[in-house]
Amino acid sequence: MVYDGREIANFILDFCDKKNVAISNLSLQKTLYFCHVWSLVKLDRPLIRHQFEAWKFGPVLQYVYREFKDFEKQPITSRAYKRNAATGQKCVVEYTLDNGTKTLLEDVVNFYSRLPASYLVDLSHAEGGPWDTVYNHTEKVCPGMKIDNMTIKQYYSRENSDYKRLHHA
Repeated sequence: MVYDGREIANFILDFCDKKNVAISNLSLQKTLYFCHVWSLVKLDRPLIRHQFEAWKFGPVLQYVYREFKDFEKQPITSRAYKRNAATGQKCVVEYTLDNGTKTLLEDVVNFYSRLPASYLVDLSHAEGGPWDTVYNHTEKVCPGMKIDNMTIKQYYSRENSDYKRLHHA
């Protein structure tokens, strides 16, 4: 199943709350990205239906960024919302995850949520990685700056990827 990024953001925020881990918008964006990365690699499918964009501080889902931008560097204390099509009311975006996805996300979030935001940025900026390839190009035009899922999967599937070194150390 492919999810709305707000569903996965709310899962991450709920998981971190249960572990008493504060998470900023920057950390949330990078954790979302790495959840998507490892779904592509381990489950052989995208986690989030929208493509990440290459922004200055790494991969971003812009609609999730907008949802939490007012928190800036402070810990996020709310959840992502959507409009109920029938009533027009704002309601918290709920998530229902299959067991394989939930297990993977718990492992990934548990690992990445322990890392400082600056380190997560460094990991997402790996030289020759998907963000680096899209963001640091030679053309003058930057149409969309989307990070392709196949590029993500190919890069992080390699034996020398950062996560594999860190996770198996």
